[in-house]
Amino acid sequence: MKQVVQNYKSGELALLDVPVPGCKPGGVLVRTAYSLISTGTELMKVSEAGMSMLGKARSRPDQVAKVVQSVATNGVPATYRKVMGKLDSYTPLGYSLCGVVEQVGDGIDDVKAGDLVACAGNEHALHAELNWVPKNLYTPVPDSLAPRHAAFGTVGSIALQGVRQGESRLGEVALVVGLGLIGQLVAQLLTASGVRVVGADPDPARCELAERLGAVACGDPASPAVESAVAELTDGHGVDQVYLAAGGGSNQPVELAARLCRDRGRVVDIGKCRLDLPWNAYYEKELDVRFSRSYGPGRYDPEYEIEGRDYPIGYVRWTERRNLACFLDLVARGRVDVEPLITRTADFDDAVETYQRLKDGELKAVAVLFRYPEQVAEDGPSADAPVVSVPVVPGGARSSVPVRAAKTPVRLAFVGAGNYATSMLLPHLARRDGVELSTVVTTTALSAANAQRKFGFREATTDLDAVLGDASVDAVFVVTRHSSHAELTRKALLAGKAVFVEKPLALTSQELTGVLDAVEESGNDRLQVGFNRRFAPLLQEAGKRFGARTGPASLRYLVNAGRLDHGSWYLQQGTEGSRFAGEGGHFVDTASWLLGADPVSVYALAPSGNEDLQVVLGYPDGSTATISYVTTGAAGFPKETLDLVADGKVLQLDDFVRSSVYDGRKRWVSSRLPKARDKGQAAELAAFVRAVRSGGPMPVPLRSLVATTAATLAVRAALAGGAPVTLAAAR
Repeated sequence: MKQVVQNYKSGELALLDVPVPGCKPGGVLVRTAYSLISTGTELMKVSEAGMSMLGKARSRPDQVAKVVQSVATNGVPATYRKVMGKLDSYTPLGYSLCGVVEQVGDGIDDVKAGDLVACAGNEHALHAELNWVPKNLYTPVPDSLAPRHAAFGTVGSIALQGVRQGESRLGEVALVVGLGLIGQLVAQLLTASGVRVVGADPDPARCELAERLGAVACGDPASPAVESAVAELTDGHGVDQVYLAAGGGSNQPVELAARLCRDRGRVVDIGKCRLDLPWNAYYEKELDVRFSRSYGPGRYDPEYEIEGRDYPIGYVRWTERRNLACFLDLVARGRVDVEPLITRTADFDDAVETYQRLKDGELKAVAVLFRYPEQVAEDGPSADAPVVSVPVVPGGARSSVPVRAAKTPVRLAFVGAGNYATSMLLPHLARRDGVELSTVVTTTALSAANAQRKFGFREATTDLDAVLGDASVDAVFVVTRHSSHAELTRKALLAGKAVFVEKPLALTSQELTGVLDAVEESGNDRLQVGFNRRFAPLLQEAGKRFGARTGPASLRYLVNAGRLDHGSWYLQQGTEGSRFAGEGGHFVDTASWLLGADPVSVYALAPSGNEDLQVVLGYPDGSTATISYVTTGAAGFPKETLDLVADGKVLQLDDFVRSSVYDGRKRWVSSRLPKARDKGQAAELAAFVRAVRSGGPMPVPLRSLVATTAATLAVRAALAGGAPVTLAAAR
């Protein structure tokens, strides 16, 4: 098997072939699905290994003291050989993972082979394909929790133990110094327990992330913003607790704690930071300084960790293992959200390169996951996670048509003239120069007549075949109920027409394949789906301001869809598909356009009793997009809000009336508020008409339309299987 190791003498990192560990009594053999890089503790160890011998000595005075003692006891030669032998050896990395139980040792009866478990320990939860883990250092993963999220169990337990040491109470105010991985989790745990949180970190992106996840206010510790927020929240008394989650050699965190903590407040050290306590400041306020020992009671006790002797719950309520289980439960119930903390998900084979990029500062990260081969493809609990095939776009389809004669109008036919067509599409087309509304086709004569009268169609009919056979019609708009989209699109493509079909393109994979079969049969790929958000002016401008990315991104899209009126045909899921199947393509397409790629995995969760959905899309470069599609929100809240975070920059969109981009200390805000929300329909229609007129490519590549549709359909498969699905090209 393979394992990540480091030579502490030379600093060399390697993915080494090592023997598979045996399954000893009192523990389980676990095949890793995901393991988490601690961007604080592990990177500090990796950086120390690259130092000179003098640098190593300065960074670890505790080890130098042991060497001095050894010299006094054993002499210089023996001590030198011992130290050099230890330094010139491979040491493991990692201490937090999630995986599948492969084998159960004697004495274990709480899990079985095939169960998903979260594991802890810097000797047992390593970055390795297989690990033997003793009983008190693993816990079963709740059924609803994705493995990639369960891999946070150990670092979550560290944060949870720190919060327990602070003895926070409902309504108190806390300061979290350092908003790296542990600090972000501490802030969320405090918020979940009813504590108002102020954060301090010099990185504005981390401050913004903490605020998005519940902190009241965050800022640079050297700026007056943090002190002002504390004064406002506490009426000038100071915070009740300070959590030191920062690292490094600066004494600023403990000095800031003394300045902003109230009289007799509590200061909890979680990270490894300098602790030269300013005596007068701490004495005069009689501050209570506490240390948080890693995951909780049981840590460093071999009888607990190795031999499996538990502490009675009546005497020790929260042990390492109970903390681990508690944190997983909080994540599973949505009280803590770890998905926005994931900066990158890297294949385990790329482990050395990933560490190097982190060490060199090329990859700025809060949390990085390793994804292991031949296991959970993307968060699933079994080795056979489902795969959804993305139909291959046929080759040989034409990408252009002969250019039209000058000044010849583009003749359009509409199939369907319901509310959306008459309110969002036809008003833009009716007043566009160079466009002729040729024919409108509806199932009832009166609706066709109404559309003809209102928008000036040359003809109105109920005969679809007559329109498809009309050589003068250049393009057909399909704006009917969802269940008919794929078939009408297929017929129009076979008739040689350019097609604009309102979302969704298809409700099943079979329908999607049928559309592509029509493309292949006819050689006609002139197709556009009504994914208009990417054309919205505010989003277009914000995207340009945000610029190109160098690292993976985290995108969050909240859709406050609201409840439908009783009797709406959208509720006819048996024939028209689910609400998300009908509308979700909008949000998938917007995310994919902003991230510049098509999704490769889909995971979905749905609480029982309503139509709310949480959809997580994974992208090839490790970027993630979380779409929260909710129907239970307040009616007065904006329908669509979006945040994109990457490379120290943040893009925000507020319901298509305001957009902002934050880049370091600079901030750009949309220069004006439009008179009405512009979700891009006018620009999309203009692009489609130009493509039809010129014979050039369609506004969105067919490959992208197919990938978005496949990802939207995969949500149903992910929900049905209780596991994520991998999107793979059909063979």
